[in-house]
Amino acid sequence: MPEPSPADLIARLGALSAAVTRGRLYETAVEATGTSLERPAITILGVLNAADTPCRVGEIAHRMQVEGPHVTRHVKRLEQRGLVRAVTDPDDRRARLVELTPDGRQVIDRYLAVILGWFDEALSGWTPSDRADLHRLATRLFDDLTVSLASFDPPSPA
Repeated sequence: MPEPSPADLIARLGALSAAVTRGRLYETAVEATGTSLERPAITILGVLNAADTPCRVGEIAHRMQVEGPHVTRHVKRLEQRGLVRAVTDPDDRRARLVELTPDGRQVIDRYLAVILGWFDEALSGWTPSDRADLHRLATRLFDDLTVSLASFDPPSPA
């Protein structure tokens, strides 16, 4: 079998991304939460869950690769629904952080249970060795691409 070209790999990654972000999977996962949330709102809950610590709106926006005002709008709606709350930044009393409420944590936990269950089922025929290889190679790909793509990022403010 010939070695795949970079174009072949990009095409497969694009197809994988499209498969994972397909509407029905998202809709099924959101239905399991018992709420009707838009993708950005679920993504914000996911960012806060992954961070496992309160975050500034700017940090959430950075992780989502969107502008702050976009996140601010959704955070306000999530706050009105009791899924997140604003707290004072202990390092800068003037700044506000956003954290999950217990209800917000339940919503993202139910959402992730559907996503992770689907993923586990998709890989159910894989051997532990194949899963370990996938993890190792996906981690390596992420790390190498992150370093390579950093050259396109604007310089950090001093």
